[in-house]
Amino acid sequence: METELDGELTGEVVVVGGGVIGLTTAVVLAERGRRVRLWTREPVERTTSVVAGGLWWPYRIEPVALAQAWALRSLDVYEELAARSEETGVRMVEGVLGETGPDEVGAWASARLPGLRAASPAEYAGTGLWARLPLIDMSVHLPWLRERLAAAGGAVEDRAVTDLAEADAPVVVNCTGLGSRELVPDPAVRPVRGQLVVVENPGIRTWLVSADAGSGETTYFLPQPGRLLLGGTAEDDVWSDEPDPAVAEAIVRRCAALRPEIAGARVLAHRVGLRPARDAVRLERGTLPDGRRLVHNYGHGAVAGEEQADDDAEHAQGIWLGAVEASGHVGGLLRSGRPPGGAGPGD
Repeated sequence: METELDGELTGEVVVVGGGVIGLTTAVVLAERGRRVRLWTREPVERTTSVVAGGLWWPYRIEPVALAQAWALRSLDVYEELAARSEETGVRMVEGVLGETGPDEVGAWASARLPGLRAASPAEYAGTGLWARLPLIDMSVHLPWLRERLAAAGGAVEDRAVTDLAEADAPVVVNCTGLGSRELVPDPAVRPVRGQLVVVENPGIRTWLVSADAGSGETTYFLPQPGRLLLGGTAEDDVWSDEPDPAVAEAIVRRCAALRPEIAGARVLAHRVGLRPARDAVRLERGTLPDGRRLVHNYGHGAVAGEEQADDDAEHAQGIWLGAVEASGHVGGLLRSGRPPGGAGPGD
């Protein structure tokens, strides 16, 4: 049944913010028949989202219960997208969640991931959980989202804003992440600095995430096509986006302690991203000073490893349509639908 707000969205929507959350929000709205323009300060290839390691798992996201529900919705989508991995950048890959046992994972995951089991000593020296999870290559996934938006009739515009009221549409969706600290303003959103080292892959096919309870450090390696991502850091309230050589050396050293062949891998690049963390995701409706509709959709922090792609796009739409869900950090309940440039399974 059409609601008053459904009718409101027959007009144009401007989504502000071109990372994975903004792109996916724009795609979901456009594919539901809305006229959408996405305003982005930088090309998608230079947003914080592209720095993400891309392993699906709820990470540093509140409220936990909602994040878990959103994650399960997004898992359904990523499993479908993995059938077209070269096009979408999504693959299902096996690996180990270190320092995690089967009894430490709630029913929300164990019921949905029947392949979960304790890692063998050959797979991990300590207590670990073997799992098959989505791993997203953001360098492929983000351009694919942009193409999908274009195929749905949406437009991407390079546009920096200093005030959300600059968006010239009846409905504005704020997906600016860390930028919301100044734009809203919202001092509750803050940076969590993550640093990665990209190396040639010496033949590693499985991922691993390991946390040191004493130091709080998280070590991980994630095999992406043509490279291996090594991490990582999670430094609260650190604004520097310059790679720290000492941190990079420590990352390689920790990863090599888990897989010795990493020690000799040639370094290809260093990456730093500032995740937009908040005590709780802000996903709510408001109004601009002139009375136009405003929806906030930010503060997703990160996704496991570096990022868990997300599914807040639908939840953002549901803020005014009464439909939606979100999944932490990053991006969107994308129904596989018909992908740009080719046939695919229906909704």
